[in-house]
Amino acid sequence: MTSAIVIAAAASGSGKTTVSTGLMAALRRRGTVVAPFKVGPDYIDPGYHALATGRPGRNLDPVLVGEHRVAALFAHGAAGAELAVVEGVMGLFDGRIGAGSDADGSTAHVAGLLGAPVLLVVDARGQSRSLAAVLHGFATYRPGTRLAGVLLNQVGSPRHEQVLREACAEVGMPVLGALPRQDSLAVPSRHLGLVTAVEHGPAATSAVDAMAELVARYVDLNAVCAVASPVHAVGAAWDPAAALAEAHPGPATGEQPVVAVAGGSAFSFGYAEHVELLAAAGARVAVFDPARDPRLPDDTAGLVLPGGFPEEHGAALAANEPLRAEVAALANAGAPVHAECGGLLYLATDLDGHPMCGVLPASGSMTSRLRLGYRDAVAMTGSALFAEGERVTGHEFHRTSLRPGSAGTPAWRWSALGTVMPPEGFVRHRLHASYLHTHPAGSPGAIARFVRQCATFAHARLGVPG
Repeated sequence: MTSAIVIAAAASGSGKTTVSTGLMAALRRRGTVVAPFKVGPDYIDPGYHALATGRPGRNLDPVLVGEHRVAALFAHGAAGAELAVVEGVMGLFDGRIGAGSDADGSTAHVAGLLGAPVLLVVDARGQSRSLAAVLHGFATYRPGTRLAGVLLNQVGSPRHEQVLREACAEVGMPVLGALPRQDSLAVPSRHLGLVTAVEHGPAATSAVDAMAELVARYVDLNAVCAVASPVHAVGAAWDPAAALAEAHPGPATGEQPVVAVAGGSAFSFGYAEHVELLAAAGARVAVFDPARDPRLPDDTAGLVLPGGFPEEHGAALAANEPLRAEVAALANAGAPVHAECGGLLYLATDLDGHPMCGVLPASGSMTSRLRLGYRDAVAMTGSALFAEGERVTGHEFHRTSLRPGSAGTPAWRWSALGTVMPPEGFVRHRLHASYLHTHPAGSPGAIARFVRQCATFAHARLGVPG
């Protein structure tokens, strides 16, 4: 049975990613099989987690998948591991805005669903004896949340560490590590957070190595493992085939259409469960890089264009004219296309002046406004993924804007903080493109429908009745 520890913080920017990633890598170095997880809809930190552990970085988000699936998804991702390290999101009790006192999706929420203890990372800059009051508050604010210890970060000196340890002792909080100030460990960031691991390349590996060395030197790894608790999953581990069967998608086609999934430096925002569900639904998944590959995989019958940073790679995407033309031809021929956020921009006529695929009559550009948050969405138009009127909860996360933002057959209408927003996205025959990120484990039936549509398109292209 896999044990788990949750790495949380009092606030964003406290060093959770450094500590979590370093802990994963340091434990792996000494032979522990570590399963990595991230709370919430984050696509960047899991990339560093994967480098640290050699396993797929996975997300645990009760808002997107339903809290009843969290333990099962944990068991699926932790299979074969001795220890799971779960990196939290924002502050320990920070969750979906407007969700009430339970703070749906918070680190505390997920820790409670797993029954896992929490290590609190504290940015010690400017902290002294008052830390005792902070820890007392976090330890008692919600009785169901179990704080197992504290990891001091950004400690200024041996004397500073001594004072902080004394403050922790006052409230009976064990100190499992004290990391000195290390500005050199900073990973480059941009408008949506850290630079992704796939873009950072060898420098990302070097950064993970540095995090591992820092944690191994200043954190008591044995103590961390000792406070971790076994997670007693209720029911079976999540299984993509079982999830599809439970969704009652209808009879399978028996075919194995090729579904091309965009990857590379420009399209790295995705969930591991997406590819697993596509494969379980019968697809042959082929990953391609729109910035480098001159053509789509052979026999492509469907296209998945996930989110990412196409705005950072506009010139390279534009320069790959043969692939842009092939994507446009495939979409215009009626192939199923599922595009989210960055994928939506790639299908536009242009992005910040760089020509894109020209499938959608819209133009994309960077803005100064961050659009961020969960969205309760209703499908405005039936598509290859969702039935008209189907409800999902997704996540919006971008600084770009698309004009116009929808056409005569929009994908969604959603509410944000109680305000109903205008229709958004595009649906055209088998194409579904939108800014909304969805988690496939929350809507496995959509993946089954998509693969069936891909098989139908493959049959039609070959002139075979289907």
